[in-house]
Amino acid sequence: MGVFGEELMACAALVQVGPARQAFWALYERGEDRLRERTHMLLGRDAVELERGRMRIRDAGLELDLALEEDAGFQARCAHGRGEVWTRKQAGIRARGTLSLKGSTAQTVDARAVIDDTAGYHARHTEWWWAAGVGTSPDGAELAWNLVSGVNDPATGSERAVWVDGAPSEAPPVNFSADLRKIHDQQGHELRFHAEAERRRRENLVLIRSDYRAPFGTFSGTLPGGIALAHGLGVVEHHRAVW
Repeated sequence: MGVFGEELMACAALVQVGPARQAFWALYERGEDRLRERTHMLLGRDAVELERGRMRIRDAGLELDLALEEDAGFQARCAHGRGEVWTRKQAGIRARGTLSLKGSTAQTVDARAVIDDTAGYHARHTEWWWAAGVGTSPDGAELAWNLVSGVNDPATGSERAVWVDGAPSEAPPVNFSADLRKIHDQQGHELRFHAEAERRRRENLVLIRSDYRAPFGTFSGTLPGGIALAHGLGVVEHHRAVW
């Protein structure tokens, strides 16, 4: 899941691919321009707790504890290679709680979040581009989005979605620029991304290889389908994997 606010952005995940398990988190303090992160493959995976209605990170002198106003989400089930993938996305949901950093007073967090639940049998060689975020329209409507290319992306029945005041609808197919700075739909609408801090990681576990970059940042322009964005916060990711 990802949490996006004016003062901080954060992500946390629990991952399982066959017998391999991983937990990771990242926290970007925008005012300090500081990115903290940890990845745990064996020991320390309990640093991240994700359960219905709650996210908690306790690691490296940091504790982020958030209550999440979850909803039914936007679901898709798509073929991929010889298998299929199920996913449920929630976007724009409220995330409220506290952030405590070692040696400092706890601060209140009131932000919006995107939650990604995914399970499936991906093709052995998988590559995708993904963007998720929250924002507002020029007339004050609350917006959120989940956009993808490379996986779960048929022309219809995909996981692509745009939320307007909490109501999701499927977005049209999109393409990402190689530098992750622009996302286009077939009608020429352009969503622009400005990176502020980047999480990047490469792993080679013999049977499983993964290489990705995932910058936090701001969005501007127009969402797929033609919805104008006055201000946006979120993340873009490019991921290559061999399972």
